[in-house]
Amino acid sequence: MENLTHQNEVLAGEKLSFDRFREAVLSDYRVAVESREASLLGRKEVLTGKAKFGIFGDGKEVPQVAMAKFFQPGDFYAGYYRDQTFAFATEIATVEQFFSQLYADPNQDNDPFSAGRQMNSHFATRMMDENGELLDLINRKNITGGIAPTAAQMPRALGMAYASRMFRKVDALKRFPNLSSDGNEVCFCTIGDASTSEGHFWEAMNAAGVLQIPLAVFVWDDGYGISVPKEYQTTKGSISEAMKGMQKRENTNGIDIYRVKGWDYAGMCELFEEAIQKIRDTHIPALFHVEEITQPQGHSTSGSHERYKSSDRLAWEREWDGLKKFREWLLTNALASSEELEQLERAAREHVRESKNRAWEKYSTPLKAMVEKSVAVMEELVTAELDAKGTIAKAIQELRTNREPVRRDVLSGLHKAIRSAGKEAQNYPIVSWYEELKQREYTQYNSHLYDESPKQVGKITGIDPVFSPNAPMLNGYEVLNRYFDELFAANPKVVAFGEDVGHIGDVNQGFAGLQEKHGKERIFDTGIREQTIMGQGLGMALRGLRPIAEIQYLDYLLYGLQTLSDDVATTHYRTKGLQSVPLIVRTRGHRLEGIWHSGSPMGMIVNSLRGMHVCVPRNMVQAAGFYNTLLQGNDPAIVIECLNGYRLKEKMPSNLLEFRVPLGVPEVLREGTDITIVSYGSMLRIIAEAATVLEEHGISCEIVDVQTLLPFDTGHKILDSLKKTNRIIFIDEDVPGGAAAYMFNKVMEEQGGYRWLDVAPRTLTAKAHRPAYGSDGDYFSKPNMEDVVDVVMEMMGE
Repeated sequence: MENLTHQNEVLAGEKLSFDRFREAVLSDYRVAVESREASLLGRKEVLTGKAKFGIFGDGKEVPQVAMAKFFQPGDFYAGYYRDQTFAFATEIATVEQFFSQLYADPNQDNDPFSAGRQMNSHFATRMMDENGELLDLINRKNITGGIAPTAAQMPRALGMAYASRMFRKVDALKRFPNLSSDGNEVCFCTIGDASTSEGHFWEAMNAAGVLQIPLAVFVWDDGYGISVPKEYQTTKGSISEAMKGMQKRENTNGIDIYRVKGWDYAGMCELFEEAIQKIRDTHIPALFHVEEITQPQGHSTSGSHERYKSSDRLAWEREWDGLKKFREWLLTNALASSEELEQLERAAREHVRESKNRAWEKYSTPLKAMVEKSVAVMEELVTAELDAKGTIAKAIQELRTNREPVRRDVLSGLHKAIRSAGKEAQNYPIVSWYEELKQREYTQYNSHLYDESPKQVGKITGIDPVFSPNAPMLNGYEVLNRYFDELFAANPKVVAFGEDVGHIGDVNQGFAGLQEKHGKERIFDTGIREQTIMGQGLGMALRGLRPIAEIQYLDYLLYGLQTLSDDVATTHYRTKGLQSVPLIVRTRGHRLEGIWHSGSPMGMIVNSLRGMHVCVPRNMVQAAGFYNTLLQGNDPAIVIECLNGYRLKEKMPSNLLEFRVPLGVPEVLREGTDITIVSYGSMLRIIAEAATVLEEHGISCEIVDVQTLLPFDTGHKILDSLKKTNRIIFIDEDVPGGAAAYMFNKVMEEQGGYRWLDVAPRTLTAKAHRPAYGSDGDYFSKPNMEDVVDVVMEMMGE
């Protein structure tokens, strides 16, 4: 009798286990069907004009539901615009939210990922609270802000995976259990097969193989890069074949490489379960080459794949569609009947239609109300007989008959009516309504370029450095070395890395001896790979660390500029404050002899890195003050130290970790009455020399160090100087039209400086070419002391 009871219990347990398995599998199939229907309806919404443009994940549903099964709380994801199914399967996004994003709904309650700022399927989860503090990332599934440039997700993924290694290996980080569970988190990264041709992919995979980090890269291989077949994209026509030399072997580093079929649900689940657990346990990265994926609707809504795929290829795609194969597998294995699947499919499609309709209703209802009120205030002008030419009536008719109006249409119509009515419009509600709408909508679309929480850098006040009476005079690099030593002892989240940063302590000795003292996991060398150095810093910053990522020389910034411009600088904006990237990029530049290490491409930096702060310290004490300020906030920044200043003597402050240089606040270095000279960095020493010469000629120069280019003079301190001197010149080492022109624009146009001029303002810059080699090359390529003296005397003679 006891044996019979035991057997019944075993059978009941097996049935329960099977029922749960069946339920999970059918749930995956339902998600896949919903996602396919969302793709089909999404394309229709674009083609009928309700949505602007769309790229969808049709054909990739099955591998994504399989992958999502092993994405755990605490894990991170960096992907691109094909991964809607993954977002649905992990319950990070709903179908309704997917359509809200497709419609570009700016209401963050409807599109919680980007508030209408990004194209569909660019997902992001909240990582910061309203006070700018990190959430408990270990207890949530984390999707980092989606990005569209091909392969641009790879550098960020490398950094997030590397953070897990940091949390596992650095004992001081064990005190932050809200950020990691002993480094057991995996970073999932997805990429289209054609995008593996980008340098970002190869650089990141090589670095991952060297570093041995928990990175899982899934390559969706549908055979094409838009219209170009993969044999024209990849050596041997296969990314897994091309990467065989990176395969992990016994007693080597490297990556594990797997090949799976994108229609084989059971095979992928079995492989992914074992492989991802191995990544989690061993931190050996892996590439999953997911082959034989189809793309039923082609690349995007901008074209048809029938133009470049043969009839045989199209027939093969219909036969080997992942959903079709998934359905066949369910029937073959008696996991559901045909009738059950039909019922499930009908319910899934109805759910998608209802979700789409709700999203459209939420998006369109406020617009309809906006149109209704706008028409009403415009009609008041018509009633008042202020529409002599019928312009307002026409604008009203255009709004009324517009089936899918957008905010632009409403504001344009109101503006047209106000112009037509002339001054009389000021007496009617239309003007106040127009101004209210304009202010509201511009704010809605233009907020959060920088952090707006209490931790925003602009709110961090300055603290002056304190110098004791017997303060030592040290070389600039020694000041930084002592500063970094104290910083690393005080803040366990700070990490520094880059080319030659670790063992030798960077090429200018700022970290000399500090790796041995603070550990090779916190201060370390990297390969020559600026793109992924920036990505490494980006990913680590997202995960709660405070990285200082070094670009050895300023001209090398070009290699990493794409990641900084498209990803780091835009993260806070494109997630509307859900995520922040407090990355500090440390580099050096300005005056040095020769083409390659003497550049000052500040105009390029300022105009491509909006969303970052740009600090241009004139000495190393000032640089340390900037680091202190930036480490208090959540915004990314670049600090450009003076390459020729490391061996100049400076006084050592006694409050190294406490003093802070505020951003956006220029400093007057020399008081004067005749002319204001505005500059920054190494150029200030030359200007100071020129000012001494000019003083001998009776000319009193006021020298202003802008200190930061982003932000720039938020209190209009330069304007105050101009009001006193009535003459101004902007000097820097950038090319003509670069940073000097930027400063000129800010002061003359934005601050209204032109009102206070007695003579024409000037800019003095380097020549258009890069500096020639040698001392003479420097002298004749960049502004020198004599140039400054001559142009100032010329201005004084006008």
